[in-house]
Amino acid sequence: MDADNGSLDSAFMALSDPVRRGIIARLSRGPATVNELAEPFAITKQAVSKHIQVLEQAGLVTRTRDAQRRPVHLNPARLEALTSWIDQYRLVHEGRFRRLDTVLQSRAAASGELPKESS
Repeated sequence: MDADNGSLDSAFMALSDPVRRGIIARLSRGPATVNELAEPFAITKQAVSKHIQVLEQAGLVTRTRDAQRRPVHLNPARLEALTSWIDQYRLVHEGRFRRLDTVLQSRAAASGELPKESS
């Protein structure tokens, strides 16, 4: 995935809606039709189709044709790209927290205080 702002914006905007996140969660178990995806939601099939279109435009899902069926598939490569983008920031902050822990432990050791156990 390109890390450009438009690409990220469309993906995160698509995931900002709880119905779309529910659709992604369902598709993580395998492909499904619009009817199958609509079952758990108290909205019309047309509304679910619009949510799928948003996910499709963001590159998070794809549709194929299987005879009369048009199953929707998760695009795991797109989700992996989003996860990688998030991970780069998570790793930076984890490193900062580790350095802060080291500083706090050395100060506590220098002052003779024992670090408190977290519960």
